[in-house]
Amino acid sequence: MEKYTSEQVREALSTVPDWKLEEKMIVRRFRFPSFRQAMAFANGVAEMAEAMQHHPFIAIDYKVVTLRYTSWHAGGLTAADFTAANRCDALFNQLSAADETL
Repeated sequence: MEKYTSEQVREALSTVPDWKLEEKMIVRRFRFPSFRQAMAFANGVAEMAEAMQHHPFIAIDYKVVTLRYTSWHAGGLTAADFTAANRCDALFNQLSAADETL
């Protein structure tokens, strides 16, 4: 995949409004009502990442999961990063719908 231009990054960011640009990465923090739910989400992201062969940086801080995506081989952000971000958002929404307390 080819690295996105600044214009392409701005356009792609509009498709993932809860994600922020931090240098050459997109970042989102997901908050959960419990550690167990945060871990369930992180495990779901790990399964998805394996299937996509595109892995995020994952930080778990009790009930907050922070994801960071970039494409090292391309030297910046690519379509794969935004596809993965959209899938993470969908997973979060799916888990939220299953558990109204999220």
